[in-house]
Amino acid sequence: MANRHRGEVAAELDGRPRRLVLTLGALAELEDALGAEDLVALAERFSRGRLAARDAIRILAAGLRGAGESVTDEEVARMTAPGGAAGFARIVGELIAATFGAADGAAPANPPPPQGA
Repeated sequence: MANRHRGEVAAELDGRPRRLVLTLGALAELEDALGAEDLVALAERFSRGRLAARDAIRILAAGLRGAGESVTDEEVARMTAPGGAAGFARIVGELIAATFGAADGAAPANPPPPQGA
């Protein structure tokens, strides 16, 4: 079971329940992979709300490895999620929110404007 207070999220990937967490080691891995100078730069990049599919793969893979799974980015790239691309985006959003402290699971910053604005 995922513990939100530890930054963990639960997700279904490839038809299996999984736990993901961005540990300090996983965050360091993402800083390197995404060319972020530090945690602030990483959080700022995530808060823009625009991530490439390859970024989502890296984030999910780092989160799975942070939770103890031995998976490669290539294995994660072949996984499926309920809801397809939208399902992957939801998982990534929840993981980022759990890691950077958004209490309600929402994105950490820069929410989209209200409809009709």
